[in-house]
Formats: sequence, C-alpha cells, structure tokens
Amino acid sequence: QVQLVESGGGLVQFGGSLRLSCAASGSIRSINVMGWYRQAPGKQRDLVARITSGGIIYYADSVKGRFTISRDNAKNTVYLQMNSLKPEDTAVYYCYAELSLITSAPSLFYQYWGQGTQVTVSS
Repeated sequence: QVQLVESGGGLVQFGGSLRLSCAASGSIRSINVMGWYRQAPGKQRDLVARITSGGIIYYADSVKGRFTISRDNAKNTVYLQMNSLKPEDTAVYYCYAELSLITSAPSLFYQYWGQGTQVTVSS
C-alpha cells in the first residue's frame, strides 16, 4: 500500500558527511510529517529530526547545528544531511511518515516506517 525506501547510509570517518534520502510511494493522499529516528545497539529508538508539510522543523539537541532535514513535497521525499559526524551518531536510521491514504478518510493519518539504513562513523 505504502512504501518508504531509504538510501544513503554507509561507513564514514569522524568529521565526515552523509546524506540520507527517503522516498514514499503508494496510495498516498497527503503527507503531514516526515522525519528520521535512529537506534543504536542496545538503545531505544530516538527521534533525530522531523519536518512538517508546512516546513516546521524539529531537531534533537544532539544533532542541532550538524544535521539538516529537508523535504521535497512534490516527490514525497525527505532528506537528512549529516555533517561533522561523530562515532556516537552510529546507528540504524529509520525514516518515517505520517500520512493519509487515498483509500481512507482524509482525516485519518497513519504512520509508516522505512526498513532502516546503517550509518557507521569510525573514530
């Protein structure tokens, strides 16, 4: 029905950069919020950044000034530019979207997740 496909993870050295992308496709009426969570081994999944359809942005304190989230509403795609990466940024990064479906009432929103992409920062 809906797929979120992520790309852009990988291995990078301390201080390096990566750009993650996530494209949503399927029976989508509209997307309210898109964003990124991350989960390190043995830890809970934490919100990294999110952006609304109107461009309101939230960042976790740990990534402020280093990460930039952006969105292409026409392409149903969200990006995460990660600069000045640190070993503590190592995690699986998950894209998510809160969206309404063509097959459901417009007022109903559902949350969908991508499959996750590994980001590893070496020291």
